[in-house]
Amino acid sequence: MSQISIDLNVEVPMRDGTILRADVYRPAAPGSYPVLVLRTPYSRTAPLNVLTFETLTAVKRGYIVVQQDTRGRFDSDGEWLPWAYEQQDGYDTIVWASRLPDSNGKVGMFGGSYTGQTQWATALAGPPGLAAIAPQITWSDPADGLMFRGGAIELGLNAWWTLAQTLPQLPKVIDDPVELPTAMATTISDFDTLATKGYWELPAAPLPALTRAGLPDIGVQRGLQNPDTTEECRVAGHHDQVTVPSLNIGGWYDVFQQGTLDNYIAMRARGVPARLVVGPWPHVNAFTFGQIGDINFGLLSEVAPGATTMTDYQLDWFENYLRDGSDTNDSSAPVHLFVMGINQWRDEDEWPLQRAVSTPLYLHGDGSASFDQPTEKQSHSDFTYDPADPVPTCGGNLVMPGQFPAGPKDQATVESRPDVLVFSTPVLTEDLEITGKVTAELFAATDGPTTDWVVRLCDVDENGVSYNIVDGITRVTTESDHIDKTDIDLWSTSIVVKAGHRLRVHVTSSNFPRWDRNPNTDTEVDDPSKFRVAHQSIHHDALHPSHLVLPVIPS
Repeated sequence: MSQISIDLNVEVPMRDGTILRADVYRPAAPGSYPVLVLRTPYSRTAPLNVLTFETLTAVKRGYIVVQQDTRGRFDSDGEWLPWAYEQQDGYDTIVWASRLPDSNGKVGMFGGSYTGQTQWATALAGPPGLAAIAPQITWSDPADGLMFRGGAIELGLNAWWTLAQTLPQLPKVIDDPVELPTAMATTISDFDTLATKGYWELPAAPLPALTRAGLPDIGVQRGLQNPDTTEECRVAGHHDQVTVPSLNIGGWYDVFQQGTLDNYIAMRARGVPARLVVGPWPHVNAFTFGQIGDINFGLLSEVAPGATTMTDYQLDWFENYLRDGSDTNDSSAPVHLFVMGINQWRDEDEWPLQRAVSTPLYLHGDGSASFDQPTEKQSHSDFTYDPADPVPTCGGNLVMPGQFPAGPKDQATVESRPDVLVFSTPVLTEDLEITGKVTAELFAATDGPTTDWVVRLCDVDENGVSYNIVDGITRVTTESDHIDKTDIDLWSTSIVVKAGHRLRVHVTSSNFPRWDRNPNTDTEVDDPSKFRVAHQSIHHDALHPSHLVLPVIPS
């Protein structure tokens, strides 16, 4: 196909009379074509859209492509309130798209992050015409990676994302020619100084920088005031409302990694066709040539197996469900995993892998970690957590300013701190594959009414450099000095820790500014002088065997 036509600023009416606007790309020749829809708050014309899906390639392969600004954003009318309207607007948009001239009546959706959630929201609404979705790097439960994690606030994401969305929104909501430059300058300053100022301001919600912006955040503040509002972007618990096939694409170092996996698991459990692809990617993986954080995973990591581009990979999958006469039979392997360490793609028939063996990795009083359960009658390691001097964020599953790159990072600075307990295994004599969800069970005590427990698993290479693999946080309320058993979800991974390497575990009480600081008090703190220093104990004896549980794949 050599010619296409483009209709710009096409009006799409919603049920309440609000007009959303879209660009429609179509083959110039008359025919019967499936339709692919992107619903985005990031501008339908933004270069961001082509990082994982190239519109012109889709049109050349015989698709009509619709790219739409969501309600209140850029050229679309209405109120900008994240998540609030995505189900009803998604429903109305799909019905409209299925009736476009030359449409064959079958509609698919594509996109990642917020635009992945607009797909799930639409699928939950169940519009006629929707035949398949391909959500990338998106969540399932907003309390597990979007707004909160383990009871803590996803501060790093919330502040950065909200200010980034505020900048293009201010001209839409401020008409005063004097007020607008002042508001823009304030937002730019707050954005530029997040690392040194904004993240440190109190309270964490509503964060002062976001209050100054005056526009809605990612949903944290609304969620704290009214937890019911988180249902607007929750997929978890509602998968039974989804009947269309899904192509779920995620990254081991993505901020929504576990949500992508959970969505796949839920749809397969219901018997609805689903495919899962997970690479070593962070949330935004733009032409890195395999370099993620401090590790290069090779060029093969850049695209899913069997395709030259991610666009072609998605279009090949859509062919199963959107073409006239398609038999809706996806005969390829349902799971494609990139196994780090050996840097290879592998096909699997399931996730999680049933052959994984849950293997405890115990912490010991001498700073070691081993697969042998502790036998001491009493043993504990202590540290002091001062929220005025938190452990800095260093890599991981995050989306934050450039000072905080995602992915595996050298943990030397973190491990040198006195408020980080470090437990290391002996050098491994053979390769060890860990594929699946990693969890921790800590027996821990604090002298305050509340605190946080953060656990991280690392791979220490033959040169002694320690790289983070997964981590997690749990915020607890407790009685002073009471030993509690606390479970921490570190999310999932797939990695071969090579012979000659070691495993290492961090235990601490902060990871800032990715997660907000716990002031160790039972009341909200709006002044650092009101912070309380906490004295922490991690127990690792016969009665209190603190450990991680690793999903080990037998060799």
